[in-house]
Amino acid sequence: MGMISTFRARFRRRIAAQKWRSARGFTLIELMIVMAIIIILATIAVGRYEKSLQRGREAVLKTDLRVMREAIQNYTRDKEAAPNSLDDLVTAQYISQIPDDPMTRKPDWNAQDCDTVLTPDQTSTGICDVHSSSDEVSPFENTPYSSW
Repeated sequence: MGMISTFRARFRRRIAAQKWRSARGFTLIELMIVMAIIIILATIAVGRYEKSLQRGREAVLKTDLRVMREAIQNYTRDKEAAPNSLDDLVTAQYISQIPDDPMTRKPDWNAQDCDTVLTPDQTSTGICDVHSSSDEVSPFENTPYSSW
């Protein structure tokens, strides 16, 4: 019996060693599959990240336009004359600075001159509205940023 138990012990050790050797690493196919899955997930994540950045820029554009339009109206009501440029709003401290257009990343807004008056006391006309100078179209609203 001693010889049989020794043989069985050696056999079991050999089987265990073979299992351990085969379980040590991954095959090239397994690694390639994992890499392909990672690339697919990264591609999806980059697309969503770019969309969220664009939505963020659009939100900043809407906020900047609202603030500047309110400043134009307040200036016109207070001074009884519309501003001649956006710099007039900064000089009169209605806004601290002219913000950069988030679409062009420059302070190059298109100021719109109007002949309409806000109040009966208004003595002169000037800027009544402001728009983005970007020619791009919003992928979410399908309208040009310059029409906002």
